[in-house]
Amino acid sequence: MTPPLLDRLPYARFLDLRTQMNGDELTVVMPFADRLIGNPMLPALHGGSTAALLEMTAMAQVALAFPGARLPRPINVTVAYLRTGRPRDVFARASISRAGRRVAHVLAEAWQDSRDQPIASLTAHFLLEDGA
Repeated sequence: MTPPLLDRLPYARFLDLRTQMNGDELTVVMPFADRLIGNPMLPALHGGSTAALLEMTAMAQVALAFPGARLPRPINVTVAYLRTGRPRDVFARASISRAGRRVAHVLAEAWQDSRDQPIASLTAHFLLEDGA
C-alpha cells in the first residue's frame, strides 16, 4: 500500500517506496535494488537514496497528520548518517515532535536489521500551508 502522497512523487516511485500501516503508525520500506548502491567497493547504499527515503517518510507522516490539498514543503532538512547502509531493505518511520498552524517539526529514523540501530536520522521543518 502506498499513500497517495508517495504515488505523486516520481522519485518515490523510482525508489519503489512501499508503506505499511499498523493502526496510525506509518512505516516506509525502500526495497533493495542494485541501482541504490553508491559505493560498490563496500557495497554501501547511496546517501542520497537514504536521505530521500527519510524526507519522503517525514512528508508522508505530515500529510497523514494534516490531511489537505497541499503537499507539505520542506523548510530545512538535516540528515545524520550513523551507519553504513548495506545492500538490503531499509525501513523508516517519522514522528511529528511539534506542530503549529503553519510549521511542523519532524524527526525520522531509517534502519535495516534493528530499529534500535538506525543507519540515518532526519530532523526537518515542513511548511503546512503557504498562507495564500
